Amino acid sequence: MTIKNEPFRKYNLEKVRDSFTVAVNEEERNLLEEMKILLEQPKDSTALKMLAWIGAKTLQEEKISYVLQTIYANKRKNKRLGIIQYE
Repeated sequence: MTIKNEPFRKYNLEKVRDSFTVAVNEEERNLLEEMKILLEQPKDSTALKMLAWIGAKTLQEEKISYVLQTIYANKRKNKRLGIIQYE
């Protein structure tokens, strides 16, 4: 006796993937094309994932973290003092 699966029904519900659409302008597209060549990755989605990981790792470095903290501290101080030169 065999059990038949119902058509058009998902049986493996444990695997859930998240996805989203990214719109890019001409300048961003050109930059992505350059980065794809640098990364030696022809696929847009994989190149974007790689760039995201590289960016995340870079922002978590101690040197970059210190620079960002300094910039944000200056911005807070300037706002408190009423000095708003940069937006």
